[in-house]
Amino acid sequence: MESNCVQFLGNKTILITGAPGFLAKVLIEKILRLQPNVKKMYLLLRAGDTKSAMQRLRSEVLEIDLFRVLRNDLGEEKLNALVRDKIVPVPGDISIDNLGVKDSDLIQRMWSEIDTIINIAATTNFDERYDIGLGINTFGALNVLNFAKKCVKGQLLLHVSTAYVSGEKPGLLPEKPFKMGETLSGNGKLDINIEHDLMKQKLKELQDCSEEEISQTMKDFGMARARLHGWPNTYVFTKAMGEMLMGYYKETLPLVIIRPTMITSTIAEPFPGWIEGLKTLDSVIVAYGKGRLKCFLADSNSVFDLIPADMVVNAMVAAATAHSGDTGVQAIYHVGSSCKNPVTFGQLHDLTARYFSKSPLIGRNGSPIIVTKGTILSTMGQFSLYMTIRYKLPLQILRLINIFYPWSHGDNYNDLSRKIKLAMRLVELYQPYLLFKGIFDDLNTERLRMKRMENIKEFDGSFEFNPKSIDWDEYITNTHIPGLITYVLKQ
Repeated sequence: MESNCVQFLGNKTILITGAPGFLAKVLIEKILRLQPNVKKMYLLLRAGDTKSAMQRLRSEVLEIDLFRVLRNDLGEEKLNALVRDKIVPVPGDISIDNLGVKDSDLIQRMWSEIDTIINIAATTNFDERYDIGLGINTFGALNVLNFAKKCVKGQLLLHVSTAYVSGEKPGLLPEKPFKMGETLSGNGKLDINIEHDLMKQKLKELQDCSEEEISQTMKDFGMARARLHGWPNTYVFTKAMGEMLMGYYKETLPLVIIRPTMITSTIAEPFPGWIEGLKTLDSVIVAYGKGRLKCFLADSNSVFDLIPADMVVNAMVAAATAHSGDTGVQAIYHVGSSCKNPVTFGQLHDLTARYFSKSPLIGRNGSPIIVTKGTILSTMGQFSLYMTIRYKLPLQILRLINIFYPWSHGDNYNDLSRKIKLAMRLVELYQPYLLFKGIFDDLNTERLRMKRMENIKEFDGSFEFNPKSIDWDEYITNTHIPGLITYVLKQ
């Protein structure tokens, strides 16, 4: 007997943006595996034409290891037939009107057929260029909304945001929508159109500069605008503004906003441990495993809010099932673990140290990399002092040597200086999350879980998203770190 979520996906025509992205891939695989009777999936990809879009879809989505369960179950021939029948790759770009779709016949077909829109496309760089962040995360979200409103059968727009739109607030953080023009700083009102105009003006001022200068200036400008209004970086600032625009202009279209925390590898489906790229925590784990992390900025008692990717996807489908056709609704869901099953940075550090002590990575010379537990510093002041004594003072000595003997250590000085600047910039970017004191209330998500559990057909576990089910020791040690080593480091 099919679950409500599987039934919901049957005969649906779905638009998914951000198709080559990590979360979108997990969603696409899940739909094809559990509900091959989905009517159609339009997948928006950045590409020049339909042929290029199909090539990207195959090489970056369908041919990767994530789809091996589906490939083994169906066989190559049947999987290819399913893809041809159910998937339409669409070359486009959410930062452009009508999502950048140039084929007028295709647009008309999409507007007449699509009933569910899932927007996952985003730029997640913390210090993204302000023009790019606004184009994708803010006005791109509005473009998706405007496109959804033209879909005559439109029943739901589900938008994936981030829980960290809350900024750096401590305490219990509720699942509530932003008001248009709301700021976190309390300094006046945020006008998104003015932000757009300021961005355009800044670009105009830089028109005679090099591409490198333009890029760095626009990154710095985005960070400055974010901090002025109370957000720690350009990413969460532009995502918050995207939420504001969607909430303000949605009219009667049902809008669900999913706010996941730090997304990690799959815990169960289609198999445990699949991940792509280095996420926030993973950069730390890998650096530690390679013996490069002797000191780190973090509060051992701070909760690190992690949630496996397949649980996020399960929550997305459950929320879509609950609200499809729910005229005028705007629902916010935190999808994380800090409220129901918190894990601290200290616990994660201990688990990581224990793992690499027992199963060290192999260095380039073929020998195991020996790790030490390292030093955790809980304030930026302590970390800056450590960096000054350990690295910056020796660097100044090296600089003096370079002045008097420029032929001897010039390359060493420049290389070390660059690495220290990069390290400090990364620490400044990650600081708000490493010292984060907030807990994400998930009352709405808990109600969604309870509603799902009321139906006996849902007890098959196919759409599990209860963080209480996560055994952190088991997951980090036997699933997540091995997944990183296999799928990211490819060892």
